[in-house]
Amino acid sequence: MIARRVSKAIRIGSVTVGGNAPIVVQSMAKTTTHDVASTVKQIRELEEHGCEIVRVAVPDSKAARALPEIKRQIKIPLIADIHFHYKLALLALEGGVDGLRLNPGNIRDPENVKLIVKAAKKREVPIRVGVNFGSLPPKPYKDLGPNPTVVDRMVDAALWEIGILESLNFDLIKVSLKAFDVPTTVEAYQRIAQLVPYPLHIGITEAGTPKSGAVRSAVGIGVLLSMGIGDTIRVSLAGDPCEEVDVAYEILKSLNLRERGTTLIACPSCGRADVDIVSLANLVDSRLKGLKDTKVKVAVMGCEVNGPGEGRDADVGIAAGKGRAVIFRKGRKVRVVEEEDFLDALMEEVQKLKPDFQV
Repeated sequence: MIARRVSKAIRIGSVTVGGNAPIVVQSMAKTTTHDVASTVKQIRELEEHGCEIVRVAVPDSKAARALPEIKRQIKIPLIADIHFHYKLALLALEGGVDGLRLNPGNIRDPENVKLIVKAAKKREVPIRVGVNFGSLPPKPYKDLGPNPTVVDRMVDAALWEIGILESLNFDLIKVSLKAFDVPTTVEAYQRIAQLVPYPLHIGITEAGTPKSGAVRSAVGIGVLLSMGIGDTIRVSLAGDPCEEVDVAYEILKSLNLRERGTTLIACPSCGRADVDIVSLANLVDSRLKGLKDTKVKVAVMGCEVNGPGEGRDADVGIAAGKGRAVIFRKGRKVRVVEEEDFLDALMEEVQKLKPDFQV
């Protein structure tokens, strides 16, 4: 069992982050924020996939002024992503956002940060101190010696802004220190986890396209979660943000940290398989997409080596042989079916567990 780092609990809108709360899945809209209709549409799609907090870019006043209407039409907490211009943070707060993300690499005037913090404190709106490797300040905020590492500089930037917030008795703080490089990211989070009590938002920034980015994210986020580090996660992919949410839940499920939707156990197939188990597994996966808000483990297996064991262990499982297959439900053999009935028979057994699910 993974022992999670103890962190301060904060509230972002209706969602608790840190403390004993479950690890929260975040994503970011990829629309032009001032296009309210398309932004709301994408956020609603994210909600359907299980996204629990959403962030939007606020590059200008036009985007900031769209925030109240966006917030009115969505259910999950809304975070404004602010870079360079402190006045946009003030506008976002006036618009009723549930959280801010500030980058200490590009909002570097302490007096401007203080103005934001005072406004956030008045409204009890949390601030994420979001450090990125790609946007570090041109020089450290304090003397780090002659040869500071990238991690030294990332931690320095985070502590600089945290210090300003704390000096104003503001502790609704979340922290992130992201890089594309996995070892750099892991070391940065290990360091900051020992220095501050605040919840940590983890991820690998600019991870890549869905295939390579999912792997890089799973490795980096998985390593940190296995150390007990992380209170919210975001998988950053160059693609549909709904894929980010799906991958995030798969990472959490693989470590037994969150359960949502189905867990599909699928035989990779080999020379022992007498049926096209890969195609069957993909069809089952597609049919199970509608099971979002429930926990079901389904096994699709293709030979006598591991098939019976995995099939019995799953909520519903199929162990296929030449032309026929055994179907298990809750550890019991319930039927033997012919090959042409594999898919329908398996889904019928799933429906017996979840009568409201339309197969």
